[in-house]
Order: sequence, then structure tokens, then C-alpha cells
Amino acid sequence: MWSRYRAAGGLLSRGRALSQKWWRWKSVSANERALQYRVGEQIHGFTVKQVTAVPELFLTAVKLSHDRTGARYLHVAREDSNNLFSIQFRTTPMDSTGVPHILEHTVLCGSQKYPCRDPFFKMLNRSLSTFMNAFTASDYTLYPFSTQNPKDFQNLLSVYLDAAFFPCLRQLDFWQEGWRLEHENPTDPQTPLVFKGVVFNEMKGAFVNNERIFAQHLQNKILPDHTYGVISGGDPLRIPDLTWEQLKQFHATHYHPSNSRFFTYGNFPLEHHLKQIHEEALVKFERIESNTDIPKQKLWEEPREHSITCGVDSFAADPSKQTTVSVSYLLTDITDTFETFTLSLLSSLLVDGPNSPFYKALIESGVGTDFSPDVGFNGSTREAYFSVGLQGIAEKDIDTVKQIIARTIDEVIVRGFEEDRIEALLHKIEIQLKHQSTSFGLALTSYIASCWNQDGDPVELLKIADKVSRFRQCLRENPTFLQEKVKIYFKDNPHRLTLSMSPEKDYHDKQAQMEAEKLEKKVNALSEEGKRQVFEKGLELLDLQSKPQDTSCLPALKVSDIEPKIPFTVLETTLAADEVPVQYCAQPTNGVVYFRAVSSLNTLPEELKPYVPLFCNVITKMGCGALDYREQAQKIELKTGGMSVSPHIIPDDSHLDVYEQGVLFSSLCLDRNLPDMMHLWSEIFNNPRFEEEEHFRVLVKKTAQELSNGIPDCGHLYASIRASKNLTPSGELQEMFSGMDQVKLMKRIAEMPDIKPILRKLPRIKKYLLNSDNIRCSVNAAPQQIPEASKEVEKFIKGIARSKKERKPVRPHVIEKSSEVQHVGSEALTGLQITRKLVN
Repeated sequence: MWSRYRAAGGLLSRGRALSQKWWRWKSVSANERALQYRVGEQIHGFTVKQVTAVPELFLTAVKLSHDRTGARYLHVAREDSNNLFSIQFRTTPMDSTGVPHILEHTVLCGSQKYPCRDPFFKMLNRSLSTFMNAFTASDYTLYPFSTQNPKDFQNLLSVYLDAAFFPCLRQLDFWQEGWRLEHENPTDPQTPLVFKGVVFNEMKGAFVNNERIFAQHLQNKILPDHTYGVISGGDPLRIPDLTWEQLKQFHATHYHPSNSRFFTYGNFPLEHHLKQIHEEALVKFERIESNTDIPKQKLWEEPREHSITCGVDSFAADPSKQTTVSVSYLLTDITDTFETFTLSLLSSLLVDGPNSPFYKALIESGVGTDFSPDVGFNGSTREAYFSVGLQGIAEKDIDTVKQIIARTIDEVIVRGFEEDRIEALLHKIEIQLKHQSTSFGLALTSYIASCWNQDGDPVELLKIADKVSRFRQCLRENPTFLQEKVKIYFKDNPHRLTLSMSPEKDYHDKQAQMEAEKLEKKVNALSEEGKRQVFEKGLELLDLQSKPQDTSCLPALKVSDIEPKIPFTVLETTLAADEVPVQYCAQPTNGVVYFRAVSSLNTLPEELKPYVPLFCNVITKMGCGALDYREQAQKIELKTGGMSVSPHIIPDDSHLDVYEQGVLFSSLCLDRNLPDMMHLWSEIFNNPRFEEEEHFRVLVKKTAQELSNGIPDCGHLYASIRASKNLTPSGELQEMFSGMDQVKLMKRIAEMPDIKPILRKLPRIKKYLLNSDNIRCSVNAAPQQIPEASKEVEKFIKGIARSKKERKPVRPHVIEKSSEVQHVGSEALTGLQITRKLVN
């Protein structure tokens, strides 16, 4: 004990010296510092277990374990200022009372060091965090945050550690966040008793969504034997069975360092993190046996079928077609990282895009409107599974869908996959590796969470380039490599579940009746004294919620903790073809070129405006020039990282009644493919194809189905958009483009027996939008790539059409506003100013 303490003490001194000279670490790159650690080195109670460079992701991974508790730790050093921390616990409930979900909420209601109510939310305005949240998955709970400020990182880390390991877990907090009996009017004991609680109501809302119902039952039925057979978020009919004592016991057994996984990411020094975590939390614990392992699912000898019911969808395009069916297959243990990688690629080949076998066989069959929920590969559970099926079908077509799926699998085993499709998929991975995202740390912690949770190797998971090389080698050595996987995991797999879901008219009434019966049972079990206590506790909670909080215990940033200057981004604006403004920004983009353009809607006739979102949705999916829609999709996958078009509404920052309206075109590609990407945009602008009526109908039905499915989860957003409709002119346009007005319009279009009148509107919209009259562009690329990018953009602008006659804005009140030159020191925007035409 003494020698270990002395070793830690020596390193603590080293940590204090580092904190006094915080600026020193900036002179050495994060990767260089990480590579200096040695296996076996002890740092603040942790021992280094592995140091691995992952050059394709520009990072170095340092794996450690805590000597005293066995806590696992992964630090990913990368030259990224947006540093992230997360702590993850394996949480394996054995019932559907929602205990991990309610615990996730309750630990954030105050802790020993920070006893004020809701310290988590009160930190939002005391911090410069770029992300703060918490997640309950099927088998783990994750608490991540990110920030660019070193002091802020320390503050948030302190709050998170105390919340996770030393929460207050007060009974009133449990009642507020979990469930409680309370009078409808808490101040009037004569009003009836009802169930209340944040998680209780959240889960009631979640299971109004038919997609959620289907996906939850799918997981429960294909992995029925252990924790995946229950609802970790909580079943509203089971949540009231959870007691406060059970919640506290779950915390004691699951939120222990021995059952934890720490993750840090970015360019802040690892020593500082380890010192704070050890001193503020881990030093207060001893190692325990966590006993949270998840056993493998026992494999079935015969396939199974299951049917469930759901509520009627009032926004369905065809009320007689509201059944969903899927066939799902249990795959491999996700800790086998290469097999998981292979099956994930195989899943993409099977279901992604109009060239995939299941898209052709199912979506284009006309039997349904869209793929079934949770389609494709799911690697979030110990054993992954694959699911495919259709929604929006007639109940009588269930067997037809099953037959199509079986037939398609047989065809894939015989024919395999086109080489171009495999190359397109590997190209997509290459772009993902090179793309620099501002939330890369958050993406990493989410990516490794499931595998690491099952004791898989998170570092091995990060070595994506190795897996791509091995995958290519497998294909070279065995041309039928993928077909054999299809045969093993799909054709010959008895662990196969067919799940169907059909609407029931009185489904919600039955759910309400079961809740009423549960409530009646709980109320009848109360004595008069118990009822009096319920009333008093309701008043106590109301009083607590209405009291102002003392947040003085919470850490906060001082002005001196904040950098006085922000990094300045140099932008250069030039005119392409002597008239179109193009903004260039030279950045270390790692060989990726980003292109964006905005085309104004000011001249578009009002009667065409409602169809702009549909136009945006289909314009890159209908074919262009000599390419039909399948060839276009293939070319986009092979040569770009995606091409998207979306409505663009930007309210002016100084006048509520002024806004910019347009359409935003976005894409990215590897620098070697820039000419191909710009050629694709040229073809889309000049020669879009609108003759494929049946494919257009497929896209319309798919869009309508997706909008309908999104309503239950986005009700608050739709309400917000509708509320702003009468407040500002831009709010009115937002409602037209992305509010319930758009949902209803798409429902009507999807119901139309003759869709030609809508299809004929697209070339009319194209005339006003896809030209160089009212367009501006921007390019982000590496400095050495800017000249080439400039040449390609110039070629694109010159190649797209101009209007033959000058069109006046539909709304006469259009004002021009120039971007202001902002001086920072001696630097400023260079070149021309961009002028935006705003509607007043």
C-alpha cells in the first residue's frame, strides 16, 4: 500500500507542475504526447495497458485500467480542440420497470458535492460546453460531454463524476423523475389520483410511435432470454412496480467503478483527467465483482413467428394498408470485430439505395410504402441481427413479402454483388475516415460503446483500414466470400424471426384501460393514511419544484478562464463567370473538398412553393443526363460522399420581417473526384430527368411514410413551427416547407391515383431554380486544392443555364444586404462582399 501510494504521490506532484504550466502541452501534439506512454507505466492510480497509433483516423489510443477498482479507461489523443469525456456503465435490467432509465434521470437531480436540484441543466449557462447529455441503451448507460475550454472540462468532469458515483437519489427526485401517485390538481385532494412522472410520461409518448413499438418488440422477441427481452426504457404499465429501494440498489450494483468504462478524447493532457478522476471518485472505492455479464442467446432450432398490434395511423396514405412485416436473423457476437464489419458491409449491399437487391425486390414491388422499422444491420446488442421487410402493406400481403425476401436471398447467393457496388461502399468508408467532423469525439464514443460494453477491444474496432484491407483480401482469395456469408447467416439460419404488426382501432383505448386498471389497483391498496401521505408528498414536491435553486455550489467559468480571442477564419470571395459570387475557405480538410450553393426562390411563382421540399427530395434521385436513376445513384456513391438538396430559410439577424429564401445544394468528395462531382451537379442542373413516373411514385410514398412516422417523436417541433406561422413571414414559409401543412400535402399526393400533374410541376420549378441567375457558391478545401476547385466551379457556373429573360421577384419587396467586412486585428475578409437578396 505504501509503495503504491508513494508512486501515486510522485505522479500527483507531476500533475500539479503541469497544471501550473498548462500552456506547455500546446507546444507538443496530442499524438506525440500519447506515443510517449509506456505499457506498465503508472499514472495517478492507473496503469497503461496498451498504446496504439491509428494513423487513418489521425489518433493514438491509450488503454489503461485503474489499479484499485479495475475501472477501464480509453484515451483517444487527437489534435482536436473539441475535447470529450464520457462514462459508461453496463446496465442490465431484468424487468421492464425502466430502472436504468429512471436512474439516468435521477442521478442528475443533485449529488453530495452539488446538492442543488438539476445541477446538470444549471451547468448549461455556467459552461461553454459544446455537448451535454445522457443516454440509456438496452444494456448500458452513457454520460458524455464535450468542451473546448480546459477549465470548463474540469468543472463539467467534477459535476459528472459526483452525479454518477455520489448522487443524492432522494425519494422526491425518484417520484418526480420516475413515477408517483398524485392528485390531478396537487393542491386539491378531491381531484382523482393519477400516475405522473417524467419517465412514465416519456415512455407513454415513445410507445405512441408505431415504429418504436415494432423495433422494441423485434429486439425483445429475437433476443428473449436475458436483458434484451425487457424494455430498458420502461414499459408504462410496469414502471409503477419500481420502488425507490430497488432504484438505490440498482445504483449500488451497477454504478460502481468496477462496472465502468471511462473515455476521453481530444488534445487536453491525459494526466489531468486521470488525476481528477482518481482523486474525486475512484480513490473512494474498492474493487467488486460486478456480475453484469450478458450471456449469449441460446440459438433456436426452428424459426419463430410473432404478431403484435398498434394504433391506427391517421396520416397513412392508404388506410387499408397499415400492416408491417419483417424477417430478422440473429448474426454474430459483436466482439468479433472483423465478422461484424463484414456483416455490416453486407447489410449495406443488401438494403442501401435503389441498386440494392431488397430495394428492387421490396420497395419497387409496389406492395408497401417503405422498409420496415430497424431495417438492416443492428450491432447494439451482444449478438448483432439483421432485419428486412415492408411497412404500409395490406395484411393479406404478409406471405407475399416473406416469399419476396426468401427469393431475393436465393438470387443473391447465386448472383452475388456487382464489383462497382462493393467499390462504392469502400469508397464511402474512405470518405468517412477522412471527413473532419466537429463532433468526432462523440461519434467515436457512440461507435465503440456497444462492443466495449461486451468486453470487446475498442482499439481493434478503430483499426478500420486494417479491416478494409482484410476484406479486400478475402474477396480476392474467394470471389464468393459474400455469397457464402448470405447462405450461412440468412438462408441456413434457423434463428429467424418473422414479426408482423397490424393496426387495431381500439388499441389506444385498450392501453388506457390497462393503465386505468393498474391505477385502480394501486389506489385501492392505499389506506386512508396512505392517501393522506400521497397528498402531502404531492404538496412537498410542488413546493420543492417552485422554490428558487441555490446554484452557488456549482463551478463556473471566470472571464480569465476564457481565451480573449477566437481563431480567425480567412475567407476569400471572387466572381465566377464574372457574375456568380464564390466564397473560398482554405482549411486542412484531409483531402476532402466541400461544395455548397444557394439558389434564390424569390422569382418562383407562389403556387409552386409548396412543392419545393418534394423537388429537393427527388432531384438527385430521378436520374440526369445519360444516367437513369440507378446509374446516378451508383455514380454518386462512387464519386462523392453524398449530394443533398434542401429548402433554405434564414431569418435576418436584425429584422424579424426580413428573411432569405432559397434552396441549398451540398456535397463533398475526395479531391481526386472533384471533376466528377461537379460534372454530376452540372447534369443535375442542366438535364434532370423527370420521365420515370413509377420511380417518382415510389419516392413520394416513401417520403409520405417517413413524414407520418416522424410525427409522434417530433410533435413539439411541429407545434413550434405552427406557432411561429403567424408571428413572422419566415415562420409562414417554414410551416409550408417543414410543418404539418407539408405532411398533409405529401399525404394527399401519395393518395393520388394519377401523379402526373405533380410530376409536371418539377420541370417548372427547375426553370426558376437550376440556373445561374440567383446563385452563390462556397468551397472548403486544402490550400493546394483551391486553384483546381476554382477551375471546376468556374466550369460548372459557365456550364449551367441562364434565364432567357429577366424574371422579377414574385414579392416586390426585395432588399439587398451585403456581408459586412469584419476586422480582427489586421486581418479581414478578402475579395468581394457577398450580396444576399432578402424578402421584406
